[in-house]
Amino acid sequence: MTDSHPVYAYAVLRRTPEATAVAAQLRGLAGEPIHLVGPPTATPPLAFAVGRVPSADYGDAPLRAHLDDLDRMESTVRSHHAVVSALAASGAAVLPLRLATVYRDEAEAREALDTRRAYFLSLLDRLTGHVELGVKIYATPDITPPEAAPEPARDTVTGLGVGRAYLAIRRRRHRRNEEAWRAVVQAAARLTETAGALAVDRVAHTPERGSLAGSAPGTNMGNDAYLVPRERVDAFRTGVLAAARGVPGLRVEVTGPWAPYSFALQPEPAA
Repeated sequence: MTDSHPVYAYAVLRRTPEATAVAAQLRGLAGEPIHLVGPPTATPPLAFAVGRVPSADYGDAPLRAHLDDLDRMESTVRSHHAVVSALAASGAAVLPLRLATVYRDEAEAREALDTRRAYFLSLLDRLTGHVELGVKIYATPDITPPEAAPEPARDTVTGLGVGRAYLAIRRRRHRRNEEAWRAVVQAAARLTETAGALAVDRVAHTPERGSLAGSAPGTNMGNDAYLVPRERVDAFRTGVLAAARGVPGLRVEVTGPWAPYSFALQPEPAA
């Protein structure tokens, strides 16, 4: 990337007057103005949403260094998402691109877009009129996976036969926990079935653990993304929350709507 004006690509979308106007109001992760680029004569018109970025920060070596800087990475993710979200809010079908997709210049970006034109159009056709909703399912903190069931404190039993009494209490608590966990797992499966019936597609992400789980209490049992028609968003949210209502030990979060990150197969960045 020796060109003085590499471009950072945020998303693929159809070029329309509305999308062009929205893009012109945006600023990217380097504070750069966003604009649409694509083959000028192709029909239907297709474009990358891009911004020119300084080669000193987005050449090969500095870009790799930025990806190892967690603070810089967080800022990049937020800025990338802000551009994609604003474009999606305009009503356009948007394919979010892989984070840190950088081309040497606009000519290379146009060439990459033209090369995968049919692929991008097929995805846009599928995703038009749809959004992504997230569903996270939690077991409450007092219900833990069987292998992680807490042991009772040894000072809860006194007197003769303390060892046998302790083991009996441990077995009872472990059995109650297993029964509660089994009930929550079954309820979560029914909730997932309900959500699937209200959506057109689902991607099951890995449940969050440790620091990735944030401050949410309990064990994350499900972390799924659903592709939902825009007109069905309220019905989806209502249906999923209703399916979880009244189930002891179960908590659910519905997030979004988002641009369909989980359903856009992103291209590899330029070499």
